[in-house]
Amino acid sequence: MDTIFNYFETIPSLHRSLILVGGITFFWLLEGAFPFFKFDYKKWKHAFPNLFFTFTTVLINFSLAFVLLHTSDWVQAANFGIINWLPEMPLWLYVVLGILFLDFFGAYLAHYTEHKVKPLWMVHLVHHSDHKVDTTTANRHHPIESVIRFSFTLLGVLVVGTPIAIVMLYQSISLVSTQFTHANIKISPKTDKILSYFIVSPSMHKIHHHYKLPYTDSNYGNIFSIWDRMLGTYLEMNPDKIVYGVDTFPDEERNSSLKELLKQPFQGYKKPTRIEDL
Repeated sequence: MDTIFNYFETIPSLHRSLILVGGITFFWLLEGAFPFFKFDYKKWKHAFPNLFFTFTTVLINFSLAFVLLHTSDWVQAANFGIINWLPEMPLWLYVVLGILFLDFFGAYLAHYTEHKVKPLWMVHLVHHSDHKVDTTTANRHHPIESVIRFSFTLLGVLVVGTPIAIVMLYQSISLVSTQFTHANIKISPKTDKILSYFIVSPSMHKIHHHYKLPYTDSNYGNIFSIWDRMLGTYLEMNPDKIVYGVDTFPDEERNSSLKELLKQPFQGYKKPTRIEDL
């Protein structure tokens, strides 16, 4: 654990880039060989806006990284934050708790808030309006959402008290996890179910991308499934019945246009208030 901790404390930017590109490439090939849904689409054409938003997300996170670094340095020097106020513990447990709590503040809480606050939902809609969810959808976030997500991660670093090594490790695991859960890959229902007791499994997250409530407002988790299970936001449905997109924003052509997606947060569309059955 010391070796891993020391590595992520000074992880080169090149290595972080390789994790991003390597993950997309790996799951892109895997979903081509073992697809869950057999989409009739031009994969590169579909990927273009998603990869554009991946680039803007990386650019924003890179530009604001110094804020994250200074905050993590301060909490460590001041011995501030949840994991620093707990009794002394082995390094592996310190790291696990740091990642677990960061996953709550930086992912679950951010995601839940975006679904419940109307202006934030309009921003997050860019992610949900993908009608062909695959591994490139993982970072299909409007630049405004990238800033919002960064703010929640920063809050997490401050409240949890995580040093930069745990922050970098968390972000790396989070990146691969979201690529995995969005990937259009078929795994056995039994394996998926077992995984969902511990981490967010592909089918668990696919349900979140179903086009109707209440499923859209469920399964907010990113790495760990514990937060959904503990806080009552975990739902199940037959993955074969999933329809991607948002029922109040059904125009797939517009939802595939980069120009329209950039404007989407400022449109006058409303989130549905009436729960409809399948």
